[in-house]
Amino acid sequence: MRAGLIGRKLGMSRIFMEDGKSVAVTLLKVGPCPIVGVKTTESNGYNAVQLGFEDAKPSRISKPVRGIYAKANVAPQRVLKEFRVTDPGEYKTGDTMTLDCFEAGGRVDVTARSIGKGFAGVMKRWGFKGGRASHGAHLTHRSPGSIGQCQTPGRVFRNKKMAGHMGDATVTVLSLTVASVDHERNLIVLKGSVPGSKGTVVYIRDAVKADRK
Repeated sequence: MRAGLIGRKLGMSRIFMEDGKSVAVTLLKVGPCPIVGVKTTESNGYNAVQLGFEDAKPSRISKPVRGIYAKANVAPQRVLKEFRVTDPGEYKTGDTMTLDCFEAGGRVDVTARSIGKGFAGVMKRWGFKGGRASHGAHLTHRSPGSIGQCQTPGRVFRNKKMAGHMGDATVTVLSLTVASVDHERNLIVLKGSVPGSKGTVVYIRDAVKADRK
């Protein structure tokens, strides 16, 4: 298990395969990511690597966090993310990681914050069928129906699917295929969609389930 990279979602497009088939793709601007710190089992209890992304004004960073960057001799970064790794000895504080670790045809997992949908009903949030459109139905077309039993147990079970806040949650999409990599512009093209809107910060790393297929 090696460290991933940090980037931003640029948007979606499409590419054409050799057989003429159109495939939806997502463009990500990833890295370069300086290594801010390396944690080991001996000193911290676990193996991990701290990566930064995008230079930031020192005035926008809190004083304790500025100390972390000063100790690593790295310019203050807008995003700071920790990745678990198997061998921390392969990484050195102050070095920079780029897209060289990914190649076309590989599989990656992408984590990002999904788009917020606000308060949503059960049909939009969970895909409920809804009530009848006729035959006496009155103001129950999009209602959830019964949510519990009678006297026994006399309550609504925990985790019952109901209306509520939808979206704006951390989502991970597994095993996306890398269509192409542009090392000069730090761009990576992935087949399929990635959570979040344009400009969302994304975390990309090797797929954990790719070897199981």
